[in-house]
Amino acid sequence: MGRMITFVRPDGGSTNGWLAEAGGDRPGVIVLQEWWGLNDQICGVADRFARNGYNALAPDLYEGRVTGDANEASHMMEGLDFPGATHQDIKGAARHLKSITNGRVAVTGFCMGGALTIAAGVHVAECDVAVAFYGIPPKEFADASAIRIPFQGHFANIDDWCTPEAVDSLAKDLEAGGVAGELHRYDAQHAFFNEVSDAYDVASARTSWTRMMEFLSAEL
Repeated sequence: MGRMITFVRPDGGSTNGWLAEAGGDRPGVIVLQEWWGLNDQICGVADRFARNGYNALAPDLYEGRVTGDANEASHMMEGLDFPGATHQDIKGAARHLKSITNGRVAVTGFCMGGALTIAAGVHVAECDVAVAFYGIPPKEFADASAIRIPFQGHFANIDDWCTPEAVDSLAKDLEAGGVAGELHRYDAQHAFFNEVSDAYDVASARTSWTRMMEFLSAEL
């Protein structure tokens, strides 16, 4: 139900993205990709948001590159300009959504996109709510204690990338900063929300989606 568009970055450049619309009187959600790229699965998440009443925009952070190979995905993620993605692509997506919606915009993302969601919560003033899935950025880039918008996090207890210990540290940072929000943990593996992943867990995916929908409804 969505379509590819091009939107303007703050620096005057442009970024492509998948836009799924629900109507101008509805709030917006930025959907941030996993390390695989802007693939059909992430576009499908944006479409799902639109079916639930949110205008969703998934920026193409890899500029058209998509892979199903973990080694290549890792290489592409390591090559991503995270500050540029945050301050240009995500900020530009937020501004675009605010221009076509009722003005309220959330940001959510998965894996790499989850880390960028926290970064956006720290650095992108145009974002009003943040919901991160199993991703945490380096503290020197984005200290979660500095988040000043409602925050919700969803994390896996069986995760050797975004580890339970890292989530413990995140919880301490959120508490230290007095961040308004909540963390949820699931007895599942990393990428439990991704229906095309071997780690997909139906119960955890459904529960996290319901919790996110309730949170967005309350905050947006």
